[in-house]
Amino acid sequence: MLRLAIIRQRYTPYGGAERFVEAALEALLERGVAISLYTREWPQTRLQLIEPVLCDPFYLGRLWRDWSFARAVCRAVTKKAPELVQSHERLLCCDVYRAGDGVHRSWLDERLRDASPFRRWLTRISPYHRYVLATERRLFASPLLKAVICNSRMVRQDIHDRFGLPDERLPVVYNAVDSEAFSPKLRSHRDSMRQKLGVPADATLFLLVGSGYVRKGVAAALTALSRLPDNAHLLVVGRDKARRHYKRLARRLGIASRVALVGAQDDTRPFYGAADAFVLPTLYDPCPNAALEAMACGLPVVTSTRCGAAELVTEHDAGFVCEARNLDALTAHMKTLTDPEARAGRGERAREAVLPLTPEAMTLQLVLLYRELLAAAHAARTEQPKTAAL
Repeated sequence: MLRLAIIRQRYTPYGGAERFVEAALEALLERGVAISLYTREWPQTRLQLIEPVLCDPFYLGRLWRDWSFARAVCRAVTKKAPELVQSHERLLCCDVYRAGDGVHRSWLDERLRDASPFRRWLTRISPYHRYVLATERRLFASPLLKAVICNSRMVRQDIHDRFGLPDERLPVVYNAVDSEAFSPKLRSHRDSMRQKLGVPADATLFLLVGSGYVRKGVAAALTALSRLPDNAHLLVVGRDKARRHYKRLARRLGIASRVALVGAQDDTRPFYGAADAFVLPTLYDPCPNAALEAMACGLPVVTSTRCGAAELVTEHDAGFVCEARNLDALTAHMKTLTDPEARAGRGERAREAVLPLTPEAMTLQLVLLYRELLAAAHAARTEQPKTAAL
């Protein structure tokens, strides 16, 4: 029996792309592939046939957390020697790496583009960033690495340009989006949600969904909103420790009455239903699920050139793309989308763009990739005794 090992430090089967990866794992289980999940904590996944392997060494701080897990899990993997190892973490004992977080060097470059010399120096000497960058370099140079699953062409290009991996080793598998759960039908929530948020029925409501407001460009969205007519509003859904800072920024800009920062929400769907357009001037985002979900809801999108979803927006004329820090362009694009006619066609094309990104399509891509790599690994293993005999 062929064995596949999946490595994820914190595995959340019902969050993000992982809930769709489970469908691919289920298909492999049905084909007789044994699967082990290496993680710190057993997540009560619905796939009961997956064998959990707990690797939870003690740690203090994020550097020790990542280093200790990588060390423990690579030791555990070596003992069982599965035919194929896929990791969602940056470590050196995997055959397949899913680059869900993109390239750390690219994220730091975007984050520090307009940072002070002192901030740059602090980042440069940070033990954590030094560890991640070093591990990333060694990972992409590893002779064990057979493929890197990229969730956008932007990520594939980053890895190719920075580390020289050929495109054939960089398959692009977009995150799946449930276009039934996220659809224009959610507009049934429009009136009730707007009443709850204090947004007039005839106002243009821009929605931004994402945690980590610096990365997601919330300050840029607020500044752009302050330049728009009074009937434009902004709704921000997502976590950030400094949410009060952004509320103060909205007050300084004179738009506090037109901004709602509601924090993290268990169910974001009603908020999509209340919105007219989606805005995400993110500094760096490999392929945010929120943007795909917004498109599935028929919302036109304004996002940045360093967002993986931008390639879908551009190809399908489903909104606008500009540099994250280009406030003039961001303002102009948002102003265009205050016109219902400008939104209508782009919203329809946005939904059409993501309809092919079904869980079934993602599952098929992953299953075919796993089967190809498992077959190659099995062939190599069966060849070894023959070579030794010679």
